Amino acid sequence: MAVTIRLSRKGTTKRPYYRLVATDSKASRDGKFLEILGTYDPKENPALVKLHKEKVNHWLAKGASVSESARAILRKEGFLKGS
Repeated sequence: MAVTIRLSRKGTTKRPYYRLVATDSKASRDGKFLEILGTYDPKENPALVKLHKEKVNHWLAKGASVSESARAILRKEGFLKGS
């Protein structure tokens, strides 16, 4: 099983709210996940990001791949350096 860290969309129409989750790479975007790693609310100004640092570091240490949108968030929060 390949684990991916990516965003899962929640919220209503025109009011998106995302969860950063660790999931099987073959699972659907809003489908089954292994663990919730944090939240991202782009509607706030500035965008509100809350992450569980220990959980994120745990999955990164296990070799989880990261989607491009999740990579941008993690890079901005200081978890990834220039990757």
